[in-house]
Amino acid sequence: MTLYILISDPISDDGINTLLETEDVIVDKKIDLSKKELLNCIGKYDALLVRSQTEVDRELIAAGKNLKAIGRAGVGVDNVDLNAATEHGVVVVNAPMGNTISTAEHTMAMLMAASRKIPQSYESLTKNEWNRKAYVGVELYQKTLGIIGFGRIGNEVSKRAKGFQMNVIAYDPFLTEEKAEKLGITCGSIDDVLKQADFITIHTPLLKETKHLINQTAFEKMKKGVYILNCARGGLVDEEALYHAITTGKVAGAALDVFENEPVINHELLNLPEVIATPHLGASTFEAQENVAVDVSFDVLEMLRGKPAKNPVNMPSVSYEVIQKLEPYYTLAEKIGSFLSQIAKGAIREIAIEYSGELKEINTDLLNRITVKGMLKKHLGHQINDVNAFHLAEQKEIVINEKKTTLNKGFTNLMTITVKTNEEMRSISGTRIEGLGIEFVNVDDYRVDVVPTSHMIFIRHYDKPGMIGKVGSFLGECDINIATMQVGRKEPGGEAIMLLSVDKHLKHDFIDDLKHVANIIDVTPIEL
Repeated sequence: MTLYILISDPISDDGINTLLETEDVIVDKKIDLSKKELLNCIGKYDALLVRSQTEVDRELIAAGKNLKAIGRAGVGVDNVDLNAATEHGVVVVNAPMGNTISTAEHTMAMLMAASRKIPQSYESLTKNEWNRKAYVGVELYQKTLGIIGFGRIGNEVSKRAKGFQMNVIAYDPFLTEEKAEKLGITCGSIDDVLKQADFITIHTPLLKETKHLINQTAFEKMKKGVYILNCARGGLVDEEALYHAITTGKVAGAALDVFENEPVINHELLNLPEVIATPHLGASTFEAQENVAVDVSFDVLEMLRGKPAKNPVNMPSVSYEVIQKLEPYYTLAEKIGSFLSQIAKGAIREIAIEYSGELKEINTDLLNRITVKGMLKKHLGHQINDVNAFHLAEQKEIVINEKKTTLNKGFTNLMTITVKTNEEMRSISGTRIEGLGIEFVNVDDYRVDVVPTSHMIFIRHYDKPGMIGKVGSFLGECDINIATMQVGRKEPGGEAIMLLSVDKHLKHDFIDDLKHVANIIDVTPIEL
């Protein structure tokens, strides 16, 4: 059977050679089609390959009666309606690995250029100036490079920095001391990186938790004369705080490839001689553009031949019967995973998922994926989904175990998720009660009956008289309304837990103050 593939955005022939040279595949390159023209022709094609120009919306996907795969030659899929694709049974794939080397090399180029003031000195020469004393730089040799975010790109930057005989200290929620030791680097906390590094480079996704990660408070912890690099995402660095840190002398220089609002016009940072910048060029190499095309072409062809894709970004096809049985537990699985990710300290090493009752009789692979997604989403953001959850967990060297048991502990269905980190082990059991919805029934072996809500507070404390009143009074003074409260203990006077559902998020200042209330061990705000 002949397969028809449409390419509607500019993609090099070198990158799609696999498709062009396959006998039973016909590739049509139709660039700059109007929306109407695209809608009229998409019906005959089995796959669509795009970059960022073509808007693959619900209307286009619905018109693609024969579409089985959509390939995005790049990392992001902002121009593809993933929900519509999933509903129509179309698998969407992208190429997250293709720009790793180009971005790592660009980071090193920016590091060298900033440390030796290369752009500034060149600009001076173009003005017929010869001012060697004004552009004295610093060496990288034996300096400390701090890497925040140690995924694929952070790891590649580390390898290159070690080639310059730099000392590397890195923070990543999945980086363990054992792995760091194997790589010849130091594993530290964010504060360790901020305090020890001479150069700091960021390689994290832009999430709610990482927005303005490098802010005024962070700058106050850094060495005087530090250099800041951002070739990852605009918004990771608080640009106003960076401007202040440079003009006050705390930061000696900054190298920026990305900005919070792009394109950048007349930005105040670009007026500072200590700043060098490029217009979002991290992935702009011929090799990177070709690599993403090669990767996505391979994945699309595999999908069309009925094989699993390497980099899918939406839901796989699941039988209607299985979906009917599992769907009521989707929310429970994700909320347990998310809750555990927020209370567990340390780098995740193992996730154990146990089912009992009716759930033990069906294929729960999808629930496993949703659980893992919920647990890792705090750190990986929209990069992780139900389809690639296992793949990303494997990349992070996280072991996933599933167990099914006949011990239902009095519940028709029970899910128990246990996470092991390099520091501790935490667990939550949950169920779904017909007519009442989902509940957490056990947290770290404390018996509870908790309906998870958007804003929660998890408190560990000593079981002393008056604790409920103290917490209630404190939250009242903070204008925080308590919706529900559950307490759990194992023995009188020992350690206990308190789980509260509240109407709004508790500010960090209030959290710190609550921790100082007598007999409270720890306080964790939970957002679900």
